[in-house]
Amino acid sequence: MKPFNSLLGAALIALVFAAPVAARAADISLLNVSYDPTRELYQDYNAAFAKYWKAKTGDNVTVKASHGGSGKQARSVIDGLDADVVTLALAYDIDALSEKAKLIPANWQKRLANNSSPYTSTIVFLVRKGNPKHIKDWDDVVKPGVSVITPNPKTSGGARWNYLAAWGYALKKNGNDEAKAKAFVSQLYKNVPVLDSGARGATTTFVERGIGDVLLAWENEAFLALKEDPGKFEIVVPSLSILAEPPVSIVDKVVDKRKTRAVAEAYVNYLYSEEGQEIAAKNFYRPRLESVAKKYEKQFPKVNLITIDDVFGGWQKAQKTHFADGGVFDQIYAK
Repeated sequence: MKPFNSLLGAALIALVFAAPVAARAADISLLNVSYDPTRELYQDYNAAFAKYWKAKTGDNVTVKASHGGSGKQARSVIDGLDADVVTLALAYDIDALSEKAKLIPANWQKRLANNSSPYTSTIVFLVRKGNPKHIKDWDDVVKPGVSVITPNPKTSGGARWNYLAAWGYALKKNGNDEAKAKAFVSQLYKNVPVLDSGARGATTTFVERGIGDVLLAWENEAFLALKEDPGKFEIVVPSLSILAEPPVSIVDKVVDKRKTRAVAEAYVNYLYSEEGQEIAAKNFYRPRLESVAKKYEKQFPKVNLITIDDVFGGWQKAQKTHFADGGVFDQIYAK
């Protein structure tokens, strides 16, 4: 039998060697400031990432999420909300973090693949079962007597995609006549009874409050409505829509201040992993990874898409022309 002192010494040595191991396990929190209809996506993704990070590092990571209209969310971060990560509806809203607050580098979009957009979406129509107003394309949503639900482009990223998809259709139909496109979109907004601040609010207005004949919707929102209320709605794919590329970024000044850069970078990178892409597809976002895209290709309809760069010269130009104070949207909506 070993003497008591020897046993005690061995135990103390074991504790000394165990202490550094225990010290390496940290509790980390991240804040993801996201746009309006990504609640379900990031609820699933955050749980998967926490499990992945625990297995990889031993650390416990808790990801909190904030959701709202994309433009409004960007403004909150500029005004001081400590987001480690932003996952917004469009590049201009993340550009603003660089231009207005120097929170991220100007070339942030080059840090990740596909212009830092790990998944894509587009704009479709959600109508009530049976499509009582016979809405088939953009021409139908500007007809008198058709009530259209879409959010406010001044605060919502989805609303800006909606607006530009309609404008792009009108341009193509009218031989790139900007005046006719403006008249077309002006007529559309005459049919809009209420402008919610974000896409999820607009969906609630249409789905739960029963207002409107057609919802101009993110494709993922439309699919979610079908899933949650089966038999009540139908999706109509217009003849022309727009490629929506919601981007992601770490917020450099925040992650350096909070010492969360490593986990924040891993968080946005893991969106491109097979598991991250699977979660995106299951939540009705179009995955970038070819193997996952092929697996889910039957889920998504074929859509004839324009791009923001080809038709509008990129987000900087589109924002200044259409959505800045005094821009085309203000001219249209003030009438």
